[in-house]
Amino acid sequence: MTASSAPVKPGCDLRDTFQKAYENRYTWTPGFSGYRGRCLWSQGDQTVTGTFAIGADLKAKVEGIEDEQVLKAIHSQLWEVAIHRVRRSFEQTHSSNTFTAGETDNVGTEVIVGGKGEGDRYRIKDDVVTMVHRHIHGTAVTIFTTAVTHTGAGYLSHTYTSQYSDPASGDLRGGKSSFKDTFTPLNDGGPWVLEERVIQTEAHGDAPAGSQTFHFESLEAL
Repeated sequence: MTASSAPVKPGCDLRDTFQKAYENRYTWTPGFSGYRGRCLWSQGDQTVTGTFAIGADLKAKVEGIEDEQVLKAIHSQLWEVAIHRVRRSFEQTHSSNTFTAGETDNVGTEVIVGGKGEGDRYRIKDDVVTMVHRHIHGTAVTIFTTAVTHTGAGYLSHTYTSQYSDPASGDLRGGKSSFKDTFTPLNDGGPWVLEERVIQTEAHGDAPAGSQTFHFESLEAL
């Protein structure tokens, strides 16, 4: 049962429904050998190029870039991609959590987490996780996904927003970021990898609004 097929009664156990959405995410298969290519970072009229590789251990290596900030930014995006492609069973990740239905809105049915992950919340719709609210290292992050790529072996979020906040007060930490991702299969049938990511960040406090593009090309499996 999904949020769209029938009304979900608040308070009911959503473990099986949430597990279905969790297992519908696209992840790399065991034995993934890694890949490499060229990386380009651009902001305004500035462009920086280098090379990168993600190994079988899913660790990223970026070379040929002297600007430390750009190097860190590219490395960070590749790390984000790899960490979300790791295949971990539902039991490995969520065995210590409970999942209870909250209200349903146009984003999806709220999943209230109890147990080890208490305080975390999700929304799910059509076997897709459409909202994530998690506490990570003393900061709350809220992600809304509005569009996905269906690979035939699970979905990839490609249009989404991310907002950091203070978990106690709810005060925003930084401006909201909007992401637009483009994915491509390395070979027929995959593995699917990131080809381009555009991040637009809203102004917040003294920090101005900004936009940056990460492009990955000449991609080949290792």
